[in-house]
Amino acid sequence: MTGPVAGDMTLLLVDDDSPFRQRLARAMEKRGFAVTDVETVAEGLDAARHGQPPAYAVVDLRLADGSGLDVVEALRSARPDMRIVMLTGYGNIATAVAAIKAGAVDYLPKPADADAVEAALLDHKEALPPPPDDPMSADRVRWEHIQRVFQQCDRNVSETARRLKMHRRTLQRILNKRAPRP
Repeated sequence: MTGPVAGDMTLLLVDDDSPFRQRLARAMEKRGFAVTDVETVAEGLDAARHGQPPAYAVVDLRLADGSGLDVVEALRSARPDMRIVMLTGYGNIATAVAAIKAGAVDYLPKPADADAVEAALLDHKEALPPPPDDPMSADRVRWEHIQRVFQQCDRNVSETARRLKMHRRTLQRILNKRAPRP
């Protein structure tokens, strides 16, 4: 399974525990997510079916008006690459299996902290490419990064040094050297 499009940090929170949902929404916003939070299955289904579905979702299993599994299935249908984490205060193996079968990528017990939620949402291990057979040396990677920033700054040494948080003379010495071996 591939993950959401790079840079799309939209997140839907579906939980009927209002204080928990609001705390988690604030914490996820601080981590760079654009959060929409709702408290019912009906609102979750509406978010899945209308407008642009989010890249990520955190859904409580038991909601006041039904099962969060219904929301997970609707979200997965609306956007197959969405990463969904199921939360529950009533954890057991059967519900974890049901959540994964419905399309969740992880299952966390409540109250889950924002770090655990973020890690579960952003864990793209299955999408990582294999490591290169012959990787570049660290010196070569550094040199290429400096060259790229230097080009983006229209070859202005002072501006490049400022952006790289480097002394101008140090940058000039680096730029005057030959590129390191790969």
